[in-house]
Amino acid sequence: MEISIKVIVQDMFTGVEKLVSVAFSTFVAKPIGKEKINLKPVILLTEQDHVEHNLASERRKVRLHHEDTFKNLMKENSKFNDPICDEGMVSTSGTSVQSIELVLPPHANHHGNTFGGQIMAWMETVATISASRLCGAHPLLKSVDMFKFRGPSTVGDRLVFNAIVNNTFQTCVEVGVRVEAFDCQEWSEGRGRHINSAFLIYNAVNDKEELVTFPRIKPMSKDDLRRYRGAIARKRIRLGRKYVISHKEEVPLCVHWDVTNQVSLSNANVEALKNLAARSGWEVTSVVEKIKIYTLEENDILSVWVEKHVERPAHLTYHLLSDFTKRPLWDPHYVSCEVIDCVSEDDQIYYITCPVVNGDKPKDLVVLVSRRRPLKDGNTYTVAVKSVTLPSVPPSPQYSRSEILCAGFLIHAIDSSSCTVSYFNQISASISPYFAGNLGGWSKSIEETAASCIQFIENATDDGLIDIF
Repeated sequence: MEISIKVIVQDMFTGVEKLVSVAFSTFVAKPIGKEKINLKPVILLTEQDHVEHNLASERRKVRLHHEDTFKNLMKENSKFNDPICDEGMVSTSGTSVQSIELVLPPHANHHGNTFGGQIMAWMETVATISASRLCGAHPLLKSVDMFKFRGPSTVGDRLVFNAIVNNTFQTCVEVGVRVEAFDCQEWSEGRGRHINSAFLIYNAVNDKEELVTFPRIKPMSKDDLRRYRGAIARKRIRLGRKYVISHKEEVPLCVHWDVTNQVSLSNANVEALKNLAARSGWEVTSVVEKIKIYTLEENDILSVWVEKHVERPAHLTYHLLSDFTKRPLWDPHYVSCEVIDCVSEDDQIYYITCPVVNGDKPKDLVVLVSRRRPLKDGNTYTVAVKSVTLPSVPPSPQYSRSEILCAGFLIHAIDSSSCTVSYFNQISASISPYFAGNLGGWSKSIEETAASCIQFIENATDDGLIDIF
């Protein structure tokens, strides 16, 4: 069974409540005999009950597939080049911490087994010390990843906690903790039982309450490299899990299309894409042949950058990708795409329909596509996309109206016959189901779509699709 736990604090003077933490604990009923205990199904009474039940089912799927997904990502990460040792990178050897605790009666339940919460508290203590050795400040626990009890410990056991930093990701650090239990005989023989492992994620702040950027990690041994790559895989799983099981009511942010202000709206569309591309903190999550995928998370807003190498001139690639009526030919996330308003030579408004995902209604969008050729001394073509609202195209009961916050292509010429295509998307809650599985590592939809895009562009001449201008 899954039990959700929310911790809320209330200010005694103002009555203001603040959500401190959310956790989901999975319990197994202990059988009296040999047969397993079958629990009665939960009766769902309200719409919110159905929502929570569906989210619990999604969380269960993620848990069941976690091991296989992790192994696949580790295999994929092994293809990455070893991290380049730059100045400022640090070893994790100085972050290793060990602690030993004796389980006493107050630490155990009525069965004599150590309280899970007590083990978690001891783990947090040793992990916090490990993280503080790296950042030189007091780290703040952000989350605990896949905390799993592998076996019990009882009163009288010695518990040995080993913690070490695995990797850092800009403003957060992952600390791995392994717990082994020893009874008296096992202690004398030096043979323990692995009862728990967990990965704790920390932030740290400076005197101005600003997030501290952690130094990059330099793996020094094979075990360091294994833990380094494992942290990358777990971060990707966490990212996908976060968005696949989230249930956010999206606040509409679409800009109302105003013909009298179309130049300003078009320029703002292009600038928003360029600003997204110029942000720092992008992290590689996948590399497959000609395709690289990066992610950026800022204030719970996730952005994706897909970079691909194309053996076609930049101006021809731009001609194909800026015509969204051709998008369904290579992108399976687009069922149809039609022009509903030719605003100018470089700006069109499209109506797009998308396929069903996760059993929901199909989605539709109304977007402004603004394209720009390079300036005189430049070599980058721009195709920017943003949702707009048009009174002439109201939401339809057949579709769920979705929104693109900021997306598009930047096409950079390498030479006269090849280019780099960078696709960016600042993911809104309504389109996150199309990305979440890929980000979590249990789907290859982004890589497959990018490969389809490359094939479409490189084969376009043979198919007679390019109208040279």
